Amino acid sequence: MTRKWNGYWINTGKTMGAPSPTVGAAPYLRKTFQCEKAPSEAKIYLCGLGWHQLFVNGVRVDNRELAPVVTQYDHHDSYIEYDVSRLLKPGRNAAVVLLGNGWYNCHTTETWSFDKAPWRDWPKLLCDIVADGALLAKSDTSWLVHDSPITFDALRNGEHYDARLEIPGFSDPDFDDSDWAHAVQCNPPGGLIVKEDLEPCRIMREYTPVGIPFRKPGETVYDFGTNLTGWCEIEVEGRPGDSVTLQYAEQLRANGSITQEEIGMFIRKDGFQKDHYILKGEGVERFHARFTYHGFRYVQVTLWSSGKELPNLRSIKAQFVHNSFRQAGTFESSDATLNRLQQITMQSYLSNFTGIPTDCPHREKNGWTGDAQLACETGMWNYHAQNAYLHFVRLLSDTQRPSGQLPGIAPSGGWGYNWGSGPAWDSMLFEGVWQIYLFRGDAEPAHEQYDAMKRYVEYCRGMSENNLVRFGLGDWCHWDRFRIAPVELTSSGYYYNDIVRLTRFATLFGKESDAEEYTALAESVKKSFNQTFYKGDGIYADGSMTALSAALYFNLAEQDRELTARKLADLVRARQHRADFGILGAKYVPRVLADYGFAEDAFRMITQPEFPGWGYWVKQGATSLWEHWNGCSSQNHIMFGDISAWMYQYLGGATPCFETPGFRRFRLRPCLVPQLDFVKMSHETPHGPLRVSWQRTAEGVRRDFEIPENCTAVLELPGRKAEEVRGKLSRTV
Repeated sequence: MTRKWNGYWINTGKTMGAPSPTVGAAPYLRKTFQCEKAPSEAKIYLCGLGWHQLFVNGVRVDNRELAPVVTQYDHHDSYIEYDVSRLLKPGRNAAVVLLGNGWYNCHTTETWSFDKAPWRDWPKLLCDIVADGALLAKSDTSWLVHDSPITFDALRNGEHYDARLEIPGFSDPDFDDSDWAHAVQCNPPGGLIVKEDLEPCRIMREYTPVGIPFRKPGETVYDFGTNLTGWCEIEVEGRPGDSVTLQYAEQLRANGSITQEEIGMFIRKDGFQKDHYILKGEGVERFHARFTYHGFRYVQVTLWSSGKELPNLRSIKAQFVHNSFRQAGTFESSDATLNRLQQITMQSYLSNFTGIPTDCPHREKNGWTGDAQLACETGMWNYHAQNAYLHFVRLLSDTQRPSGQLPGIAPSGGWGYNWGSGPAWDSMLFEGVWQIYLFRGDAEPAHEQYDAMKRYVEYCRGMSENNLVRFGLGDWCHWDRFRIAPVELTSSGYYYNDIVRLTRFATLFGKESDAEEYTALAESVKKSFNQTFYKGDGIYADGSMTALSAALYFNLAEQDRELTARKLADLVRARQHRADFGILGAKYVPRVLADYGFAEDAFRMITQPEFPGWGYWVKQGATSLWEHWNGCSSQNHIMFGDISAWMYQYLGGATPCFETPGFRRFRLRPCLVPQLDFVKMSHETPHGPLRVSWQRTAEGVRRDFEIPENCTAVLELPGRKAEEVRGKLSRTV
């Protein structure tokens, strides 16, 4: 949604020009204006890049954090509509915007070269202030600027705050701003200005320390008991110039001190995950970062003073910051390991949704598309995340080159087009709108992205040989990288899936010639896939779990499907139900097993406690999902997180259908795994609550269902003919 602006872009007057050795303080931009009477309705329309906070008449306007959510700034930029009706008063008023660098001005160096992004510039803002339909103020050179106490802020590095530089009353209407400089007009960021379209980030939960694994004079490590995303808020008292440094990590050395070796290797300068606070020396002072965030379980606090006594840290708490999604689903079972996996999957999911879906909240913070597409169903089952996924799909389509090529990360400043992409990652362009359609019944996102999807399929067609494609990372993070399934197999599987989905949408939107063309292309890909990879006797390619399951998951197997499924189950049992795959197989294998009658094997694979496997992580005390089966590198990734969606779809039994999306008519077939005594699942559909529970009793297995209003489920129970059901019902078998 665009609007006509009265103001123009302004900032402090700094220009990029030649590279600057340092980046200065986060600026305040202040405007005073008159209001004749208390307004019935007053709005501030604000695009403040990279991140901003808004103050009116001495009050921070709302509690959103890290706003606005990142975009591909040279294509689109988000404005926020703030309701300030209760804050304006008759007479003189003041509005102040505090600007941070965020993603817009990544001025430190790292692997992904965001410091060279084509949009990069100093923070800037565009603003209109309107009351009862009248323009009260707009962004122009009458605004005044001044440095804030935030002397340094960088997305991946941290924030420095010098409380001695605080300006009391900076947003009060009667504050003396006579020594502030004037703002200057500056160039726009380059993108279309659109209204923010998703749930903002907020502080959603707080944690207090559960332990102190390391302590020496002036230095203490606090353990918050779980991996999370955000920052620490401290209360401290001391003398002017005393300081506190907070350094964040998710792992410890043997002596209990923190280590960042596994997560800090891609940051080239200016430190990593480190906040620094200098005291003003006036009683108890409170601080937390505003324009950065961290991924951590532990924080190492270092106190410093030029005097004899160190400052006194009175309190510390961790604040969990992520998109403020409403919960959409719940899952519970009689198995403690399965329940714990649901909990830590949600912890990783939320930790990796701080604005956009990311791979990890510390080392990279990048919008890796593979991680996003693999966890998309998990997100849709558990949260009302459709707006955020649409935002990300739009961001991703903004990165698309005219050829149809996509990068592996979004946003991208130019990195990721020639490494890290490929159909398994790029398919987020399709997956996002597909799942929104299935879960919410909303076809508009797919219609909006139809041309982008078509360009991508044509790009892959140009990259294909004999209708197959071989570019991409493949079954990433297999515990034995020399045994991953052929990349050509998994990439071609996603290529085929993308074509099928494009065909389904073409038919839905009445694009008959496209549907005909892409139906034929899909058949050609399937034929080549089987000619190339089918070895007979139910075996595909190297006969690995990923290869066998991919052929079935993508509906590419043309013959011996039941035999292939049996071969997969036999292989899983031969491997003692241990995970023998990477992130792609982690989605295919449990689903295919359950689809073909081997749900118990999938359950045992998910819960068994030995390496490699999800249950092994639980046994090792993981509080979030790991990047690698052995726990090296990041310990807060979401790419193995489809297991939560598996619980809903197979143990709960509910599957939405393309022909009747939004659960208007859906399949209901709970898998009665013998190791479970009960399962309870709920999901808030567009038509009301869907609830499934089953429990073993003396009379048999009792199943209770609640179908959303005006919806129908096709209920499939063992030994019974499928039946259409509505409303609330129970069955005991």
